[in-house]
Amino acid sequence: MQQERKKVPLKWLLVAGALVAAGVFAWLELRPKGLGDGFASGNGRIEATEIDVATKLSGRIAAINVDEGDFVQPGQILASMDTASLEAQLTQAGANVAKAQNAIFTARALVAQRQSEKDTAVAVVLQREAELDAADKRFRRSDVLVQRNALAHQQLDDDRASMLSARAALAAARSQVLSAQSAIKAAESQVIEAESNLAAMQASVTRLQVDIDDSQLKTDRTARVQYRVAEPGEVLQSGGKVLNLVDLSDVYMTFFLPTRQAGRVAMGSDVHLVLDAIPQYVLPAKVTYVASVAQFTPKTVETEVEREKLMFRIKARIDPELLRKHLRQIKTGLPGVAYVKLDEKAEWPAQLQVNLSP
Repeated sequence: MQQERKKVPLKWLLVAGALVAAGVFAWLELRPKGLGDGFASGNGRIEATEIDVATKLSGRIAAINVDEGDFVQPGQILASMDTASLEAQLTQAGANVAKAQNAIFTARALVAQRQSEKDTAVAVVLQREAELDAADKRFRRSDVLVQRNALAHQQLDDDRASMLSARAALAAARSQVLSAQSAIKAAESQVIEAESNLAAMQASVTRLQVDIDDSQLKTDRTARVQYRVAEPGEVLQSGGKVLNLVDLSDVYMTFFLPTRQAGRVAMGSDVHLVLDAIPQYVLPAKVTYVASVAQFTPKTVETEVEREKLMFRIKARIDPELLRKHLRQIKTGLPGVAYVKLDEKAEWPAQLQVNLSP
C-alpha cells in the first residue's frame, strides 16, 4: 500500500524563497567588483631578450665550453674557434714588422749619408768661392799692370782664364749642393715610405690579434644558454650561430590593452605581475614600452570579442635588481596576468600588493 506524502506548509516555502533571495542579493552586493577604473589588466607571457653568439670569421669550432641551461657571466669564454691559420698569419705579419723596422733604419742612415754629402758640397762651394775671389783679384791687378805696360798680355790672358775656371768650378760646386739637397729629400721620402709600411704591418698584426681574440666567443652579460646551435668540429661561415642565450637582465611581459585604457598608460607606470605557475607571488615591474600604433589583438587574448578590437602592445620590464637576486628561478614562457595602474592616486588592492615571499 502506497504511503501518503506529507504536505509542506506554504509558509515554509515562502521562508525558504526569501532566504534564497536574500543570499543572492548578499552575493551580488558583496562579490568582488573588479579592480576599478584606476587599473587595467592583460594576459601575457614572461619573455626575455635573446642573443645569438655567432662567429665573426668563417672557421672550424674547436671547443664549446657550456651546455644548454648553464648560467654564464660577463667575460666568460663560451666557445673557441680554430685559430691555427690566424696564428700563422700573425707570425708572418710580425716578421714583416721587423723587416719594415729595418727598412726605416736603412732609410734614416741614407738620409744621414746624403746630409753628409751635402755638407761636403757646401764646403766645396766655400772653397770655390775663395778661389774665385783670389782669381778675380789677380785678374784685376793684371789688367791694371797691362794698361801701364808693366805686365805682358800673356799673363793677363792666363789670369782671365784662371778666373773663368774658378767661376765655373764654383757653379759646379753649387750644383752639387742642390743635387745633395734633392738626394736628402729622396732619402727622407724613403723614410716616410718605410714608416708608412711599418704602420701598415703593425695594423695587420693588430687586426690579426683582434681576429684571434674574437675567435674566443665570450658573453658581455649575465645570461642562460638556451640552445647549442652547433657542435665542435663543425665548419661555420662568417656569422654562423654557435649558441643562443637568454639575457637574464632584461626580462619582461608583453600584454595588450584596448585603446581607452592604453591611452592612460604612461611610461614608467607601475605594473604588478601574477604568474599562473606561482600565483602566491606578486612581482613588481615598470612599463618600458607602449606601442604608438594599434593592432589586431593576437590569439593569446582568449575571447572572440576581445580579438575583434584594436589593441595596443605594452611591455612591462621586471626590475633588474630583483632579477639578479633570483637568477636561477627565472623561466621564460610562463603565462600570467599583468595589472597596470592607470591612476597614480589609486591604491593597489591587498591581493595585488607586491609579495615576494610565499
